[in-house]
Amino acid sequence: MLLATTGARAGTLEDVKARGTVVCGVSEGLGGFSEKDAAGTWRGFDVDFCQAVALAVIGDAAKVDYVPLSATDRFKALADKKVDLLARNSTWTLSRDAGQGLEFVGVSYFDGQGFMVPALYGATSPLQLNGATICVVSGTTTQDNAAAYFDKAGLKVSFLPFAERQDARKAYADGQCDAYTADRSALAGERADLPKPDGHMILNDVISKEPLGPVVRDDDAKWVNLVRWVLFGLIEAEESGLNQSNVATGQATEAKRLGASSGPLLGLPDDWLAKVIGGVGNSGEIFERNLGEETPMQLARGINALWTQGGILYAPPLQ
Repeated sequence: MLLATTGARAGTLEDVKARGTVVCGVSEGLGGFSEKDAAGTWRGFDVDFCQAVALAVIGDAAKVDYVPLSATDRFKALADKKVDLLARNSTWTLSRDAGQGLEFVGVSYFDGQGFMVPALYGATSPLQLNGATICVVSGTTTQDNAAAYFDKAGLKVSFLPFAERQDARKAYADGQCDAYTADRSALAGERADLPKPDGHMILNDVISKEPLGPVVRDDDAKWVNLVRWVLFGLIEAEESGLNQSNVATGQATEAKRLGASSGPLLGLPDDWLAKVIGGVGNSGEIFERNLGEETPMQLARGINALWTQGGILYAPPLQ
């Protein structure tokens, strides 16, 4: 289904306002990032970003239509205007950014590719996987990265690719593969969904750079800027000490100042940032709620902490 337009010159922002919902492409179900809970409600790190955009534009986090997309279909669905925005743990690369009419608005999660193996193997490095069969999801950069890694090391492995992530996880769980390779954050989600998570370990080695972030089409500068600065607003809010609690109690005058100075430039109301932070929290709150060490994902912030706290998370000034 193609998204309705409001006129020959209408942009995505105008379409979203007229429709009353943001149509957001997400994963088919990846723990911590985007999955349905027992009540059928979408939750996760990427889901919260979709809601942040809806809060900025419409003022309501519930005004999101989620479209689950496979790794193979995700970019075509965006290019074909089946979604307004892709928030689906996608790696920013040159060929995707410059070669497909798409625009990565920034990095929401700094990741890297790793490997998961059964704990009983006793492996401590992927260099011990010579001769192994490795499960991988097709339509990603993952298999090429792993093939180059093992070729450079002079090791022979074979890959068992799957179009759907749940099929790859099942094959790994059933012992069809000796290892599973994906972004380490994705592996944390897959591990949490296994029948006995403690029976599997994610190796420490990281073999690639995987900057993950939201994606939009590059033919609508107004929408590109809006989605980009919603992302930066979440980061700036954390750095400025703005959170759900102090915004909700009206104590965060900085939210009003930043919103008032940026809103007119983005086509948003002056209170857009206060609504976003009041609805989903800042970047740190979103991380801890969905991916943090107290969740099934059990991920430390590491390099995804603010630059002021030992990480590399950084946003341009919101003014």
